[in-house]
Amino acid sequence: MATKNSSTLRRKGRVRKAIRKAANGRARLSVFRSSKHIYAQVIDDVRGHTVAAASSLEKDLAGGLGTGADTAAATAVGKLIAERAKAAGVDEVVFDRGSYIYHGRVKALADAAREGGLQF
Repeated sequence: MATKNSSTLRRKGRVRKAIRKAANGRARLSVFRSSKHIYAQVIDDVRGHTVAAASSLEKDLAGGLGTGADTAAATAVGKLIAERAKAAGVDEVVFDRGSYIYHGRVKALADAAREGGLQF
C-alpha cells in the first residue's frame, strides 16, 4: 500500500522530470507551502544555486499580513520574488509547483510573479 509520503514524492518527481525537459536552461521557480507560510525560490539548476528567495516569514511582509497561509500572503511573496529575480537578472523561469495542485495559494503566487514581470 502506498503511503501519503511516497505518493507525494512520486508526484514531485513526475513534475520535476517534465520541468527538466521544458527548461532549456531557464531558472526554476520552486514553491513550497506549509500550513502556516509559503516560500518561493528561483534556482539555477545549471550552476546549482539559489538566485533569489522570498517567503511570508520576512519581516517586511509579515507585518502587513495577518497570516502567511492565505492567498494575500502568496500574492505578496509572488511580487517580491519577481522583483528580486529581475534584480538578479532573471527574466524567464519555469514554474515548479512541486507536488501541489495548481490552485489557491500556488496559483496566486504564480499569477503575482507574472504580474511582477517574470515570464513562464
